[in-house]
Amino acid sequence: MRFQFNITFVLLLTLLGGVLISCSDDDPIPLRDPSLTAGEEVPIDWAATADSIQDASYNIYLGSEGTYVTDNQGNTTFQYWPNAHVLHVLVDAYVRTQDGSYLPKMKSLLRGIKSKNGDTYSNVFNDDMLWLGNSTMRAYNATGDEEYLDVAKFLWDDVLLSYSEVLGGGIAWKKDTPFSKNAVSNGPTIILGMRLYDATGDETYLNWAKDLYEWEKANLVDPTNGEVWDNIQLIDGNPVIQKDWVFTYNMGTWIGAGLRLYNETGEQGYLNDALQSARTTLTSPKLTTQGVLRDEGQGDGGLFKGILVRYFTEMILEDDISEDDYNDFLDFLIFNGETFYNNGLSHPGMLSSPDWRNAPPDRVDLKTQLSGIMLVEAMAKLEAEGLLTE
Repeated sequence: MRFQFNITFVLLLTLLGGVLISCSDDDPIPLRDPSLTAGEEVPIDWAATADSIQDASYNIYLGSEGTYVTDNQGNTTFQYWPNAHVLHVLVDAYVRTQDGSYLPKMKSLLRGIKSKNGDTYSNVFNDDMLWLGNSTMRAYNATGDEEYLDVAKFLWDDVLLSYSEVLGGGIAWKKDTPFSKNAVSNGPTIILGMRLYDATGDETYLNWAKDLYEWEKANLVDPTNGEVWDNIQLIDGNPVIQKDWVFTYNMGTWIGAGLRLYNETGEQGYLNDALQSARTTLTSPKLTTQGVLRDEGQGDGGLFKGILVRYFTEMILEDDISEDDYNDFLDFLIFNGETFYNNGLSHPGMLSSPDWRNAPPDRVDLKTQLSGIMLVEAMAKLEAEGLLTE
């Protein structure tokens, strides 16, 4: 028996050694390699995956002055709005881990954005400033550092300069396009207003959020299904709504706006609006393909899904939704997360595909990578909340 055991043990070691060599060649990061687990269910460690994708992204995309570069293939151009979302994902990591090493990264990034933007946070694109305003508010809430709050207040004041009664209200997309009012320049303003209200208690922010919400609902939200139209423009004196453009990120900020106003006011209509849009996200071919958030390409579109995921996750965590909605939303996000991990995320490189159903290309731009980070961080958050246990 001892001889048989020893032979068996040697054989096991030999087989195990082959597996370990294979793993070390293909996946030195201690995460599941989907190719090795066909036919078996192995839980994904989302916190470990989040650590890995954060570290890989920092090493691959870090440029000068704490900012991230455009892609992984040598384009070192600075872009404002994706770097605003880099702050978001660094805050995600800090909140999740309480690892103090993220704090100097966050502060360096914030100041680097200003430096690379001509020593100002001001930008002709209002949506760019709104992304940074929202991420700085999250940084302030996570750290209590007043510098972040001061930046958010500055950006809020700058954005409001683009409000006008053209088209009945709303914030212009850009400072120099007063006749174009976009979902992307209004939904995030509502969210920023609510964050500033929560932080300061100043009801001016709340009132702005309510007014802009009513304007967006009246002009840019399909009342039949909650799809959010991209923009409304004044052309030859006539309002023209771009109803063919329905993007995931506009759905996300609309959901986030409704949730915040509901939780502040208790008015059911806000929650109903957010629920309608969230339910539509599950099935609309404009948003979803085979149960996975659709491929919106690289470039700007590469970041859209991650923004939706951020606010869709808040909907899952909302106490006042039905069990059916909760289960549907949770199942949807889990399916997206697992599909991305198994198909759209490279191992061990931790690069994200714009199509979460297929492997990433050689060139992955920062915006596309950020959506992957946001999805993984969302899954890690659900994991930490105990929602992924079977």
